[in-house]
Amino acid sequence: MNESEFDQFADEYRQLHANVITASGETPEFFAEYKIVDMTHHATKRNVKVSSILDFGCGVGTSSPYFFQYFPDASVVGVDVSSKSLQIARSRFGSRAAYSQLENIIDYPDNTFDVAFAACVFHHIPWDEHEHWLGEIRRVLKPSGFVGIFEHNPWNPLTVHAVNTCEFDANARLMNPFHLRSILESVGWSRIRHDYRIFFPRALSSFRLLEAGLRWLPLGAQYSVTAQK
Repeated sequence: MNESEFDQFADEYRQLHANVITASGETPEFFAEYKIVDMTHHATKRNVKVSSILDFGCGVGTSSPYFFQYFPDASVVGVDVSSKSLQIARSRFGSRAAYSQLENIIDYPDNTFDVAFAACVFHHIPWDEHEHWLGEIRRVLKPSGFVGIFEHNPWNPLTVHAVNTCEFDANARLMNPFHLRSILESVGWSRIRHDYRIFFPRALSSFRLLEAGLRWLPLGAQYSVTAQK
């Protein structure tokens, strides 16, 4: 992960994101919030009481207000390679969350967090580093803690177009969920599953009630992979 690559986009991250998702009719906040809502459902299904959250690759803190809203009793720690992004996150939410810079390890003891979360982070990490970071995330989770990884779906042409036209995705390399599943399994994770998400743009939002039954269909704009320690 390259610190300078993300530092240069920190100030304008939201606007750049908004520019490439116009076809969806939604805002960056919509995409941030649905992921945290999904995390509440995953926590319930996996019977995990969430008192501490690791936001891996937190950027400017886009997910932080939704953690505060949907997990009001949990402490939140954000880690990222970009010092400038962390500076912005601290200025926005530093009274309610802790933020620290990510280097070669996650600088927290074993068995610290109940939940780890990564929103569209791993496509920025070189593939030969995925095993290391998924192992690190597992190390800092408590026994039976779980991780939720959300990524862009490389099988959705609109998603691929958005990534190809996004400045901060210039060096991104998309992966399918089976790639993440195989690495999660290799480093000792269990109860691994994936779900496809976001099938309908805002103009067709009345159809979103159908999405719960479509999560097996590999055409959603994004997907999640969840696994338990």
